[in-house]
Amino acid sequence: MAIESTGVDGNGSGSKRRGCGCTKQDFLPEQSFQSCKSYLNALSNTKSRIKDRLLARSTDHIELHEVRDRSRHEMQKTLNWWDMIWFGIGAVLGSGIFVLTGEAARNQAGPAVVVSYLISGITALLSVLCYTEFSVELPVAGGSFTYLRVELGDFVAYIAAGNILFEYVVSGASVARSWTSYLATLFNQDPDSFRFHVSSIAEGYNHLDPIAVAISVIICMAACLSTKMSSKFNSTTTIVHLIVLLFILIAGLTKADPKHFSPFAPKGIHGILKASSVLFFAYVGFDGVATLGEEVKNPGRDIPIGLIGSMSIIIVVYCLLSATLIFMQPYDQIDVDAPFTLAFQAVGMKWANYIVAIGALKGMTTVLLANLLGQARYFTHIGRTHMAPPFLAAINEKTGTPVNATIVMTILNSIVGFFTSLDVLANLLSLATLFIFSLVALALLVRRYYARGETACSDRNKLIGFLVLIVGSSIATAVNWAVGNNGWIGFTVTVPVWFLATLGLKLVVKEAKNPKLWGVPLMPWIPSASIAINVFIMASIDSASYMRFGIWTLLLLVYYVFIALHASYDAAKETTDTISMAAATNIEVGGASQVDH
Repeated sequence: MAIESTGVDGNGSGSKRRGCGCTKQDFLPEQSFQSCKSYLNALSNTKSRIKDRLLARSTDHIELHEVRDRSRHEMQKTLNWWDMIWFGIGAVLGSGIFVLTGEAARNQAGPAVVVSYLISGITALLSVLCYTEFSVELPVAGGSFTYLRVELGDFVAYIAAGNILFEYVVSGASVARSWTSYLATLFNQDPDSFRFHVSSIAEGYNHLDPIAVAISVIICMAACLSTKMSSKFNSTTTIVHLIVLLFILIAGLTKADPKHFSPFAPKGIHGILKASSVLFFAYVGFDGVATLGEEVKNPGRDIPIGLIGSMSIIIVVYCLLSATLIFMQPYDQIDVDAPFTLAFQAVGMKWANYIVAIGALKGMTTVLLANLLGQARYFTHIGRTHMAPPFLAAINEKTGTPVNATIVMTILNSIVGFFTSLDVLANLLSLATLFIFSLVALALLVRRYYARGETACSDRNKLIGFLVLIVGSSIATAVNWAVGNNGWIGFTVTVPVWFLATLGLKLVVKEAKNPKLWGVPLMPWIPSASIAINVFIMASIDSASYMRFGIWTLLLLVYYVFIALHASYDAAKETTDTISMAAATNIEVGGASQVDH
C-alpha cells in the first residue's frame, strides 16, 4: 500500500504526491528546519517559544477548521449510533473478563467480585460521560489530545498524547501476542508452540511471533480500506462474540450452586475496592472510540448513544459473567490465570474450553481493530498540529481514512509484538490511561467554568483554588489508601475537603459555558468524582509503572524541546497569520461593499 504525502508546508498548503518515497518536507516542512541557520536560530529562541506555547490554548474553531483542513481531504462521515455502539463494545469487551476475574475473585473480593465489577464500571462510565461531552462539542480525530489542547494547552496535550500512544502500542502488541496464545490453545498446543525460539536473542524477546504480525497487518488493511467496512466487520464479530458469551453464561448457570456466594465479601470493603482498582482496566478502550467523532454523521445524537449505550451493556455483561463464575466454583478454588477454562473443567464441561478460546479470539480481534483506529486518529491529529511529522496527517482521497498513520502505527505494533513476550508487555502497563482520564475530567471543569475574555478575574481565581483543592484532596485520599497506616482517620479529612471544594465550585463560581448539543449532567460532581476515583485507582499501580511513566515523559520532553516545540510554534504562527489575513480581507470586502452602496 502506497504512502501518501500531503506535500504540505507549514500551514497545510501545497500539492499532494503519491508514492512510497518520503522527503524531508514530509517530516519537517516548517520554517525552523529549512536550514542549519534557521534551526540554530530557533534553538536560540527556545526559552521565548516555551513561554509562548506552554499555556497556549487552541480554540474549538481552530481545531474544527484550520487544523483539520491541514489533512487536505476529509474523513468520510459514514458512522451512526449503531456503529458507535458496536465499536464501543468491540473496543472494550476483549479478553479482560477472562484474565482479570480470577485474580480479583480469588485473592481480593471473593464472590463480591460482582460488586467490584459494578463499581469499576460506574467509575468508567463517569469518564465516558466526560469524553462524550467533549466528543460531541469537538468531533475531530484527536480525541483527548484535542480536548486537552483546547482547555489545558499545547504542552499538557502533547505530554498526554505521547503517553497514551505509548500505551496503545504496548496494548496492541500485547493483544496480538495473546491472539497467538489463544489460537494455540484451540489446537491443544502450548501457548508458545506457534512462536519461534531464537536462543541468540535476549530472554523475553526471543520467542518470535509471526502470527501476531500477520493479524496486525490484516487488521491494518481493513482499517485503511474503509471505516464503514471496518465497522461492519467489527459489528459482525462483536455480535458473534456476545453470542459466545451468552452461551458461556447459560452453560455455566446450568451448573450453578448459590452456596458459593457465602461468605460474600471475605476481605470486606477493602477487598472489594482493591479488586475494583484492578478490574477497571477491563473497561479501558472507549477513549479510542471517541477519536471516531470526525466520521460520525450526527455527533449530537450518535456519540452519546454509542459511548454511553456500549458502556452500559458492557457493565451488565461483566457483572453477569463474573456472577456465573462464582455460581460454578467456590471463590477460593478459582484459577487465577484461566478462571473460566478451569471452572468449566471442574464441573465436567471440558469441551467449553474451546468456546472460551473462540470468544477470547473474537474479542481480541475487535479490540485490535478499535485500538488501531484510535491510534491512527490520535496520530493524525497530532500530525496536523505538527507536534508529529505532518505526513501522518494525510487523509487518503479515495478511502477517507488516515492511511499513513495507520501503517506507521501497525509497523510499531508489529515490531514490538514480534519480539516482546507477554510477561514483559504486561509489566509495561502504564498509568497513562488513568492520568489522561483525570486530565480530561479536569479540562471539562475548566471548559464549563472558564471562558477567555468573559470570566472575571475573581471567578477565575476561585476556580483555580477549588480545582487545586479537588485535585489535592484526591491525591491525599489516594496516598492515604496506598500507605494504609492510619486506617480511616485520614479519609475523614481528605474526603470532606473534596466534597466541600466541589460544592464550593457549584455554589460560588458561575458556569461560563453551556454545551450546545449534549452535556454532562450534575456538574461539577461527575467530573470531580471522576478525578477523585481515577487518582484513587492510580495509587494501586506499582512504582515501576511510575518509573516508566517518568522515563518516557522525559524522552517526550527531549523531543519537544528540540523538534515539536519549534514545529508547532511555526504551524501555530502561520495559522494565526492566515486567520488575521482572512479577517483583514473580510474588513476590506465589507468596506468596499459599503462604498458601493
